[in-house]
Amino acid sequence: MKNSIKEKNRRNFIKQTTLATTGILSASMPVKSFANVLDNKKLKLALVGCGGRGSGAVVNALTADDQVELVSMADVFKDRVDSSLKAIIDHFDGTKKIKVKDKNKFIGFDAYKNAIDEADVVILATPPGFRPYHFEYAVNQDKHVFMEKPLATDPVGIRKVMDMARVAKEKRLNVVVGLQRHYEKKYLTLFKKVAQGDIGKITSGQVYWNDGGVWVKQRQSGQSELEYQMRNWYYFNWICGDHILEQHIHNIDVANWFIGSYPKSAQGMGGRQTRTGKEYGEIFDHHYVEFNYNNGAVISSQCRHQKGCDSRVDEVFQGTKGSVELGKGLLSDLNGKVIYQYPSKLGQEANPYQVEHDELFKSIRNNGLISDAENGAKSTLSAIMGRMATYTGRTVTWEEALNSNHQLMPAYIDWSTTPPSLPDENGFYPIPIPGVTKYST
Repeated sequence: MKNSIKEKNRRNFIKQTTLATTGILSASMPVKSFANVLDNKKLKLALVGCGGRGSGAVVNALTADDQVELVSMADVFKDRVDSSLKAIIDHFDGTKKIKVKDKNKFIGFDAYKNAIDEADVVILATPPGFRPYHFEYAVNQDKHVFMEKPLATDPVGIRKVMDMARVAKEKRLNVVVGLQRHYEKKYLTLFKKVAQGDIGKITSGQVYWNDGGVWVKQRQSGQSELEYQMRNWYYFNWICGDHILEQHIHNIDVANWFIGSYPKSAQGMGGRQTRTGKEYGEIFDHHYVEFNYNNGAVISSQCRHQKGCDSRVDEVFQGTKGSVELGKGLLSDLNGKVIYQYPSKLGQEANPYQVEHDELFKSIRNNGLISDAENGAKSTLSAIMGRMATYTGRTVTWEEALNSNHQLMPAYIDWSTTPPSLPDENGFYPIPIPGVTKYST
């Protein structure tokens, strides 16, 4: 009976935090305890950003190490803290590892500082526009960090993250970024085969995040413009960065990883055709980008939020000796003959969302060092560069993007702040226009 109750609570947690479609809480392999390391010290955990992804990350963290306790939480909205805490408690069928006192539920734009101050390890899972500033504070306070991708929404934020990545490394602070394919056995196995030359030098590839789109939060009576944008954050670039950044970064990052470098330039096209309502803010519903690399490789990048179209989330690369299809786990020679097939594990593979936390806490316990922030920042910049190219209709180079003074996210924000993007008299937001939109240099 107890097991059935626990399973019911697990299912409720998934439903409540909208994680069912991501597989974040799917069954994972048993995790070894890290007892008797560093005197079995209790590690205090803080959550900053209490949405579904943040709540799921807390579950992963508390599962990864027997001696971790959630002690503080922060969000701009009190209801998000309350619903997240309830879901986490329900998942664990009790409060044994959850020690969040009422005084440690922090609300507001500066609440992240109070939550971080209480902890040894912090999870940063707010919308990405806030990430550079939260990461900066966590590193300055000597905290180990798990932070969700992407790591910024503009080049100014990227430079801050890259600066703090160097500081974190100097301080030997562990930083894991939620680009979980780097922690997935299939991807690691296929990367090793490509790195050892099984398909030769990568010359081209195609990366995809094409689907029907994500949630929408409708405007509620009495909301200020800032609260509405904060609730419906996915559709405003200052806080989200468009879906080429928020989702498609995963696939762009895999291209960078397998090629072994970052794009030197990007050019492309995009726009809004089907998601044109007020509720979709200012983002495009499709992007197509060609990323060019210094070694001559060209990656074609597609992302789409359009219902009724083909859906695909995948990466495919062609080399001088063959090709790899990562979704299928397949390596082929130039004649199409299969030279390797990653074996199906029938759901027994370790969940990469869990593995990234297992590795984080293992490294902390063993005085190791994981430094994901620099790659996370550079892959984030790659996606930002793609967005800059589709919005302007111009070729954008790596140096232009990295050194641009283009800033979407205010350095400081409170409830009196006017959002960077405002609707017209009919409630519609300004949309980027290729050939007209420009960026500051």
